[in-house]
Amino acid sequence: MTALLGIVERLSKWMNAVAGTALAFIMFLTVADVILRYFGHPIVGTYEIVGLGGAVVIGFGIPITSWYRGHIFVDFFIQRFSGLVRGMFNFATRLVSMGLFFLIGWNMFIMAFEYYKSGEVTLTRSLPFYPVAYGLGVCCFIQVLVLFCDLVKIVGGKYE
Repeated sequence: MTALLGIVERLSKWMNAVAGTALAFIMFLTVADVILRYFGHPIVGTYEIVGLGGAVVIGFGIPITSWYRGHIFVDFFIQRFSGLVRGMFNFATRLVSMGLFFLIGWNMFIMAFEYYKSGEVTLTRSLPFYPVAYGLGVCCFIQVLVLFCDLVKIVGGKYE
């Protein structure tokens, strides 16, 4: 199981690098658009590129945030319980979250396929939606793996 944990952590870090690169790109694009707009030559389609890039940043950043538990964690209520009850609560919430992310990922793949079949693109730059939707679906499935690793840590007593 240690090998699985290492693989999922490396995969999450790689996805974080993709998210960071996308964030840097959309920041550069926005700054360039503002500067060029001042001179009367805006970059056409900046708004839609930033929107698609934002989806990539958020989607690809979820697994590493969950791996390092960097999200907001309101656990003052469950801290009053014993370790066994906290473990059961954490186990149950990870199972529910796995189901939720699996369903979201599955539906993202369905949506991406529909985008591909219909040829739906952005209005200004005619960028296809389906690659981003497929990417977000993959992110959801990787998040399921991260949550599974949390279950392994909980059962092994190494979660907290």
